[in-house]
Amino acid sequence: MKNLLSILLVFLAIISSYAQKGARLVVRGDDMGYSHSGNLALIKCYKEGIQTSIEVIVPSPWFPEAVKMLKENPGADVGVHLAITSEWDNVKWRPLTDCASLKDEDGYFLPMIYPNKNYPKRSVIENNWQLSDIEKEFRAQIEMALKKLPRISHLSSHMGCAGITEEVKALTRKLAKEYKIPVDPEPKIDRYVSYDGPRKTSEDKVKSFISMLDKLETGKTYIFVDHPGLDDAELKAISHIGYENVAEDRQGVTDLFTSEKVKAAIKEKGIQLIAYKDLAEKK
Repeated sequence: MKNLLSILLVFLAIISSYAQKGARLVVRGDDMGYSHSGNLALIKCYKEGIQTSIEVIVPSPWFPEAVKMLKENPGADVGVHLAITSEWDNVKWRPLTDCASLKDEDGYFLPMIYPNKNYPKRSVIENNWQLSDIEKEFRAQIEMALKKLPRISHLSSHMGCAGITEEVKALTRKLAKEYKIPVDPEPKIDRYVSYDGPRKTSEDKVKSFISMLDKLETGKTYIFVDHPGLDDAELKAISHIGYENVAEDRQGVTDLFTSEKVKAAIKEKGIQLIAYKDLAEKK
């Protein structure tokens, strides 16, 4: 009887241990390289906050600084944020290759992927884009990233560019396999999650993020994506029509990702913070 009780207690302890593990959550910070302010915020959110993966835009103007910062933080999980757009009005970036169908009249990437009333005929979809040009550019970005940051664990998609058609999705999967990127471009997760409520202010974001945490299910895996930044002079000068409060909005993300209240909620709910590299399938 005593042995049976001991076995039962061990079994209950194991069950309790699994129950306490709760949901698994990747907290992804996008767009490293688009600004110095963004770079500083992304590193801050990794070092002081809950952010577990960082996406870097290879052709962006602050990519060299991003590389330096990421080398100084070798534990940070890094993804190539494949990009074929340059959306901001006051700062632009060009492709790494001569991909004529993806460039505007000045040689920059077009600002949008999908049609936008504020930028008529200035989206990739509205122009005669060629799959061969996307492949050429994606290859160049991946190769540059691996040259500078060999620990790249995954590919992701700026403004949804890698998912515009099934052909582009297939291309991205093919390149990930060819370049031996550890995590599939469409990793096995249960779903992407977002704010459960308003997100205008820092306080809104914290409250709505915690509300979202309440709905995560034990044993399931989720990804949350947002864009940290700093409310400073540089970011106040970066915007596009329809998204003018970039500095305030992205400071709110930094506040969220470094919030002690959010950290406490994650701990209380037994949520495991994981990185993309933890999603790699064992082969």
